[in-house]
Amino acid sequence: MNKLFLIFNHTLTKEQIEDAKKSLYVNAFLPLPEALQTVWSTIPPYETDIKPALRPIKDFLAHNGDNGDFALIQGDFGSCYELVNFCKSIGITPVYATNTRVSTEELKDGVVHKVSEFKHCIFRKY
Repeated sequence: MNKLFLIFNHTLTKEQIEDAKKSLYVNAFLPLPEALQTVWSTIPPYETDIKPALRPIKDFLAHNGDNGDFALIQGDFGSCYELVNFCKSIGITPVYATNTRVSTEELKDGVVHKVSEFKHCIFRKY
């Protein structure tokens, strides 16, 4: 059985948990520790080099990950690119979640309200 590191800014849905268990054979879901989640959620938008900001997350993965584990990586594009490559270099398989969007519009009090619902499809390897 494998671990799934959660490197993103959301909470897994019931469907995602079930899919990870079934398709990735995951039996443990590991969110980032709170301090590292704060780092991931606040990647500095004006820094040209984000590698120093990501170092603690890489250290966490290197110390806690095993060959064959997975990492769900979604967020800032450059940070994702950096962590995807890092995970591959240490034997952790990086994945992202795909979804479909179902949108509805409702006219209420003369105003059109659009609601988008996202439904999990699969986890895809980077």
